[in-house]
Amino acid sequence: MPEGDTVLQTAKRLHSALAGQVLTRSDLRVPRFATADLTGRAVLDVSARGKHLLTRIEGGLTLHSHLRMDGAWRIYAPTERWRGGPGHQIRAVLANTTHTAVGYRLPVLELLRTRDEDKAVGHLGPDLLGPDWNADTALHHLLTDPARPLGEALLDQRNLAGIGNIYKCELCFLARATPWLPIGRLPESTAALLVTTAKQLLEANRDRPVRTTTAGARPLTTTNPASRARRPSENLWVYGRTHRPCLRCGTPIRASQQDSRPVYWCPHCQSGPTP
Repeated sequence: MPEGDTVLQTAKRLHSALAGQVLTRSDLRVPRFATADLTGRAVLDVSARGKHLLTRIEGGLTLHSHLRMDGAWRIYAPTERWRGGPGHQIRAVLANTTHTAVGYRLPVLELLRTRDEDKAVGHLGPDLLGPDWNADTALHHLLTDPARPLGEALLDQRNLAGIGNIYKCELCFLARATPWLPIGRLPESTAALLVTTAKQLLEANRDRPVRTTTAGARPLTTTNPASRARRPSENLWVYGRTHRPCLRCGTPIRASQQDSRPVYWCPHCQSGPTP
């Protein structure tokens, strides 16, 4: 599932494949931009901003894309077969003489002036993996609405950018609070540590092929998790582990929904309201 760390990895792969080279093919398969032709223009760079991708192109243009739940960019050699999905799921094709980048199932794809990028990403809070990161600003944003459920506040990209549903569940576990706990009920010191932990987790995973939150991360209390070695299937504390034993206390993990997204939590380790 694309989150800030995987979006950054995608940006790096796209940058490596496209930046500094002239496009020999461009095909934007969305009605609004279907007639746009970027052929003959050089790609300048590809950057991530939170969970957004910005492909900057010669002539002052930016191709803005967002992966949301299941979008993906795949990179292929010129003669390689495209395997990212059926043809009707392709939304964009950008190619040069050495690589072809194919965007599948992209729910957001728009071409805009580079000077107008703020229209697409200007609303975002501090980027956990970006140069604008500021922990104090992120904490202030999170605590602006004390009655807001913790999980919702963490997912709101206007508060801090880069957290998706997986990290939301994992961070709530580490804070020992359910996602439905009003964030104002967290001690401010715990909320501050939560922001710091979010930064540490995404930084640790920015180059990992498989995301893990259990390696080196401890619940934000004086009680440490079990010290035994983790198995590959135990890369995450709670996400996707319905009915399996909590890695900290052994209680079966529960699952529900919040804002139409799956939520996982430990009923013993995490306190607060539940659905």
